Amino acid sequence: MDLTPLEPWIARKIGATGALTRAALTAYQLAALNETLAWVRARSPFYRERLADAPPTLAALEDLAALPFTTADDIQAEPLRFVCVSQSEISRVVTLDTSGTTGHSKRLYFTADDQALTVDFFRAGMSTFTRTGDRVLILLPCARPGSVGDLLAQALERLGAEGLRHGPVRDVTATLDVLARTGAAGLVGMPTQVLALARYPAQPEGLALRFALLTTDFVPRAIIAAVEGAWGCVAYHHYGMTEMGLGGGVDCVARRGYHLREADLLVEVVDPATGVPLPAGQSGEVVFTTLTRRGMPLIRYRTGDVSHFIPGPCPCGAALKTLAHITHRRDNVLDLRDGDALPLCALDEALFALEGVIDFSASFERRPSQDTLRVCLAVHGDESVMRSRARRALLDLPALAEAVAGGALRLVTAATSATHVPSPLKRTFNDGRVTCGEVGGIFPSQMT
Repeated sequence: MDLTPLEPWIARKIGATGALTRAALTAYQLAALNETLAWVRARSPFYRERLADAPPTLAALEDLAALPFTTADDIQAEPLRFVCVSQSEISRVVTLDTSGTTGHSKRLYFTADDQALTVDFFRAGMSTFTRTGDRVLILLPCARPGSVGDLLAQALERLGAEGLRHGPVRDVTATLDVLARTGAAGLVGMPTQVLALARYPAQPEGLALRFALLTTDFVPRAIIAAVEGAWGCVAYHHYGMTEMGLGGGVDCVARRGYHLREADLLVEVVDPATGVPLPAGQSGEVVFTTLTRRGMPLIRYRTGDVSHFIPGPCPCGAALKTLAHITHRRDNVLDLRDGDALPLCALDEALFALEGVIDFSASFERRPSQDTLRVCLAVHGDESVMRSRARRALLDLPALAEAVAGGALRLVTAATSATHVPSPLKRTFNDGRVTCGEVGGIFPSQMT
């Protein structure tokens, strides 16, 4: 099995001689961490105050656990107080609309060098499955310089491949035609949008996809299976968020979890309630610290994503850690009346496993005597049959089955013919509703 190309890339970045070792990487991370802490204390008004009581330097990476967290609310409230360089050095500002109560947006600031680091990571990560001469269809925002699709296209060019700047899917048949006409070997896109392409009944002749990289949102196993089954390609996961600089980690050929850009990011998994770092194998909230960013570094940023480090070596032979695929977000969980919890990912896995399902929306109504969960699917196929299949699939979920059987929850399912492309924005529980897909859904802006 081929070693992840991230490993020799990281070894070169940290100046390691010979094979990368955890000891060499740990020493590098500690030095980079202390340099970053000194940088933000000197230049960021926010961190100058937040870290006022912290020791001037850390003696070990484990000492990071004593430092306070940074949250999305912190950035939302006062983003400019994080910035460590003059405004003239900022080349890209990304605004993320939020569903918070303050109504303020999160703004992230990047220098040209910060974005160059992301391009370099994309180049190394894409080389896992991209060959010289490949054409890769980019189904992400591409139009603006410094957008995620633009950075990816630059990275592919450095690999000797061609990034086809398409943008999010607006017309399924038109995008499929581009895939066939260009002979694209791979594509990069959002899970539900790629699913809509893979499950379109009239597939064009001449598709030659070898790989698909799914990114920007939780990737259900059911969507991986559907994409691979439809096209005979291999589907990979990418993990990243704007706060990370758009790139965080990517599957190796083993495809059991992400290898991370550990020269640029220090990643922890912590107990969501206590904040205590957890050992490998225990699931918790992903927290990261930037090690090389200069425009707007982040210290112990709480992502809200839930995962764990996989114990033991990766089958690819990497010394790098492996972060298991993200299972869900902490705020994408619905608390049912009987005390059970229903994560959004459970609905994803149950419904996207049904052949013909393209998208779905759901709404949750809490009433004094009985709550109601309404699920509406966008489907290819008989709507009545699909509605019944969806109900059976949902009632296979123990939490839902118990709530319905006990009378605490009424489950209503509906299906309509698929006439739209799933939204290119993140799926989320929001304000007591389940907002999934565009079938009556409501979305915060999450893409750049």
